[in-house]
Amino acid sequence: MKITKIECFSIEMNLKTPYRIAYETVEKTTNIFLKIYTSIGIVGFGCAAPDFEVTSETPQSVLKSIEGPISKELIGRDPLRFSRLMENLKKQIPHQPSALAAIDMALYDILGKTSDLPIWKILGGYRHRIKTSVTIGILSVKETVDAAQEFVQQGFKCLKIKGGINVSEDIERINRVRESVGTGIGLRFDANQGYTVEDSLKFVNETKSVKLEVFEQPTPRGKPDMIGRVTNMVPIPVMADESLMDLRDAFRLARNDLVDMVNIKLMKVGGISEALHINSVARSAKLEVMIGCMDESALSIAAGLQFALAKPNVIYADLDGHMDLIDDPARGSVSIRDGYLFPNESPGLGCSRINFL
Repeated sequence: MKITKIECFSIEMNLKTPYRIAYETVEKTTNIFLKIYTSIGIVGFGCAAPDFEVTSETPQSVLKSIEGPISKELIGRDPLRFSRLMENLKKQIPHQPSALAAIDMALYDILGKTSDLPIWKILGGYRHRIKTSVTIGILSVKETVDAAQEFVQQGFKCLKIKGGINVSEDIERINRVRESVGTGIGLRFDANQGYTVEDSLKFVNETKSVKLEVFEQPTPRGKPDMIGRVTNMVPIPVMADESLMDLRDAFRLARNDLVDMVNIKLMKVGGISEALHINSVARSAKLEVMIGCMDESALSIAAGLQFALAKPNVIYADLDGHMDLIDDPARGSVSIRDGYLFPNESPGLGCSRINFL
């Protein structure tokens, strides 16, 4: 089997409800979809969700990489030798993680379709579903509580609240949400790098009764000593998100005991293959893992889900980035029931077609 052709398309998708985080307001997203054709008729699907603030990529840079060095490297090659292919690509486009993630997931998709198995079973098959949180952006106290109640009514059992701009307002918001939804709903808080160490301690001290599951990326990613200080001074789990961009970051965080947990996003780290290496580092250091996402099509959410289902130390999922996208061409690649995310049982990633192609 050989790769015969690669197609890629840039699709801009609006969000039904724009949301605000500590450093930006998001109204729409652009994903790059691709198809890798093979000589035996199997086609692998992939998706990149470049975000300049996080991955230092643009849709244009991803398209240029796919149409240039990626196609040159892959066409004519055996797609089942994806470890060799990905190592070669990492040398050519070392600073294009979402482009690498798209290729990686398409090659895994081909592997699964060739084997007639879903990827989560090929990788280990630890569980068949996982609870996902759903995210509430920075809103007023009343709007935050209203959104929380609405999501709970929809069946979600875990909420992630965004903050990081005003610690006093964040404290009021998270306390009011807990009062509103009761003790049976998991709550996580993400400051998106917006806090100082002092802000972090104030927030944790004044939300003790909330019993947060996760305190995510409270401090700037470029100052690892700050998140380490927070981790050592608070009684709840502190998670690295923006501070974890690659395998080297995982090693530094683990070696220096800077966090309790890490958030692995395929778009940040370059795909499933790299996520598996980072997960091994985390497990060796007894760090718990959450699989997260950005504003991504259900296709790349499916790839993250396949990874999460396979490994026992991936205990949390935050895979809601597809839920609010209008006209997602890969809608249906995953399903949500009662707050749990389920894969499509089709071989590979579970996506049999991309609707606009």
